[in-house]
Amino acid sequence: MIYQGNAITVARGDDDLATLTFDLQGESVNKLSSAVIRELDEAVKAIQAESDLKGLVLASAKEAFIVGADITEFQGMFGKGAEFLESMLHRVHGIFNAIEDLPFPTVTAINGLALGGGCEVLLTTDFRVMGDKAQIGLPETQLGILPGWGGCVRLPRLIGADNAIEWIAGGTQNRADVALKVGAVDAVVPNDQLEDAARDILARAIAGELDYRARREEKMQPLKLNPIEQMMAFETAKGYVAGKAGPHYPAPVEAIKVIQKGAGEERARAQAIEAKAFAKLAMTEVAFNLVGLFMNDQVVKKKGGRYEKQARPVKQTAVLGAGIMGGGIAYQSASKGTPILMKDIKDEAIQLGLKEARKLFAKQVERKKLTTEQMAEKLTNIRPTLSYGDFGNVDLVVEAVVENPKVKDAVLTEVEGLVGEETILASNTSTISITRLAQNLKRPENFCGMHFFNPVHRMPLVEVIRGEKTSDAAVAATVAYARAMGKTPIVVNDCPGFLVNRVLFPYFGGFSLLMQQGADFQRVDKIMEKFGWPMGPAYLLDVVGMDTAVHAGEVMAEGFPERMGSLGGGGDDKSAIQAMFENERLGQKNARGFYAYEEDRKGKPKKVSDEAAIALVKGVAREAREFSDEEIISRMMVPLCLETVRCLEDGIVGTPAEADMALIYGIGFPPFRGGALRYIDAMGVEAFVKLADGLAEELGPLYAPTDKLREMAAAGETFYAATAQA
Repeated sequence: MIYQGNAITVARGDDDLATLTFDLQGESVNKLSSAVIRELDEAVKAIQAESDLKGLVLASAKEAFIVGADITEFQGMFGKGAEFLESMLHRVHGIFNAIEDLPFPTVTAINGLALGGGCEVLLTTDFRVMGDKAQIGLPETQLGILPGWGGCVRLPRLIGADNAIEWIAGGTQNRADVALKVGAVDAVVPNDQLEDAARDILARAIAGELDYRARREEKMQPLKLNPIEQMMAFETAKGYVAGKAGPHYPAPVEAIKVIQKGAGEERARAQAIEAKAFAKLAMTEVAFNLVGLFMNDQVVKKKGGRYEKQARPVKQTAVLGAGIMGGGIAYQSASKGTPILMKDIKDEAIQLGLKEARKLFAKQVERKKLTTEQMAEKLTNIRPTLSYGDFGNVDLVVEAVVENPKVKDAVLTEVEGLVGEETILASNTSTISITRLAQNLKRPENFCGMHFFNPVHRMPLVEVIRGEKTSDAAVAATVAYARAMGKTPIVVNDCPGFLVNRVLFPYFGGFSLLMQQGADFQRVDKIMEKFGWPMGPAYLLDVVGMDTAVHAGEVMAEGFPERMGSLGGGGDDKSAIQAMFENERLGQKNARGFYAYEEDRKGKPKKVSDEAAIALVKGVAREAREFSDEEIISRMMVPLCLETVRCLEDGIVGTPAEADMALIYGIGFPPFRGGALRYIDAMGVEAFVKLADGLAEELGPLYAPTDKLREMAAAGETFYAATAQA
């Protein structure tokens, strides 16, 4: 044994070939923490000290090769400043360069996922052989940074600037066949042949059949592009990527600039350019928030995994109520392999649900994600029915009928008598109390909420709502089913609007108050979209539907009369939302709302300005007042953030991580801002309380901070205390 560590071993074979194996003890995957990097340094020095070695294989003893750097260390490292980061990166470059400079040929056997730092490790060797199910990539730009351990230097020299830009700026995970085609790897074989293939490549290199020195030289030299080719490759890419990434995500364009600046340089200078750019990006709030987002996502996934371990298997499901929502749920279940019955009382509704599912599968075929044979096979997972005949064998039923408590109560009590005693019933309600819907059920412990977001196939979040009598078993089964559907479930407690809609409607309340004071809704939309929302509040209301918004507003007003009483339409002041509703301007569903809607070339609704809507909104204004951009942002964001705080304090949601992820996945809260609670932390709790107090004096309880938030401000506390201290 040449070297033995906690994560790395180096063994010498009888053939004088060494194998460096990554196998991080106590972990299910290999990751490059600072401790592992130290071991890698020691292991490489031990290899350098060996005499008469003929070659080296890098391998992994786990299912994945290396999933990347240890992201849990990032915020702590970023907090140490740019100088520290550059110094750290140069140290790692030194270790990776030492692998690249070994006096014999080297090869990596890529058996599974090799991402980020894991991909950068394998770029150091002369050759790469890849398992046919493995994937490689550099996803760092998705965290607001760029590859900093040589990825921006080595990959373009290996696969060309165009391909490297696509991989790095897009942050893609790339299949083995794609990697082989562009030249990122030298061979693709089944995993059980990896070791033999790697050794065969080394034997051929040792025999002089493969010129490993020429390969190495190519990676050291500047990119072979003339000035015109450089301009074509980089300037065109920068414009395209900037348009796609948007102004709030600088990392993809910065990565292209790093590749461009390093293109004409030798290795050391190109690596210095990369290190400087990495450190600059790591200092941004965007990188801090996107790394925080990744960590929050891990918290949510771990919680979901714990529930899943306790769950009974969900092998057969049913959805009550076809149509667009029912069809979307049926499609999602069928596409991920869980058979589902789609029940309705009307044949035309069944046909609508099937049409929706077929349309979504057809899009998958169009995008070459499925073959027509696979589509046909997956469609057989949906069984339409007008009767309850086969419901005796169903493990879980999703009720997705109209948002009316009486109708839901009738359907739920009826189906409860026709399913097994252990069958879970879940209501896809967006606002109605689960405890209330459980009142007439014989087995309320088997009942919970399962709130999907529209469109089902696109929106990743599912709220799993625990009523007063809901059992852990019901929650666990519903979480397990949501995960099997490819969704991110977040468990919340019961209250009007649950978590996401309870938080969203104070945002709409802030919008209504702006309209009453004479703000221009089109300007508000533009400002909030510039702030980072996928659509402004008026446009979002058109998508939600004015009838849905009015109904949900009434529920919220009844549940929280002091703060949200105005959302229910009481009093003398009519809101812009009510004015739209009363004038039958329901939004996209009837092509008239705050905007009018026309079909674009693809048949999708395209919004256009509408004088009638502008006149209606002017009619509800009590005054004509000008607002600055900052005023509009604070008037919109403060009520949303405060309601998120209240949900955390009331125990509706368990952790800041879950609250923030629910808003990002459920309503498109700008990801680069990290979520509502991360947004408060970034502003400073004390500064946020001061801002809210100033607004509350004029605008009332919707803007008033909670007592606990005031205490946090006074004590200098944050919602993400650990990461803030780091």
